[in-house]
Amino acid sequence: MSLIIKKIILATTFNSCLFLLLIVGIQNSSNKSKVNFLINETVKLPISFIVGASFISGSLIGSFFNLNLNKKN
Repeated sequence: MSLIIKKIILATTFNSCLFLLLIVGIQNSSNKSKVNFLINETVKLPISFIVGASFISGSLIGSFFNLNLNKKN
């Protein structure tokens, strides 16, 4: 199996597990807030969900970038 496929499967699996733990962990959260976009705003969501979902999405997107800083010309 290719290294790229393994990396995608590992990142997706890890971040999916983090998301499930986030859902279980915020069930008793009472602090809710809205996120304001340029045009609309979202429904009231727990602050911990907003922070956790942004961390997980950043982790997932960041895992797809390949930085070869030691590459020789």
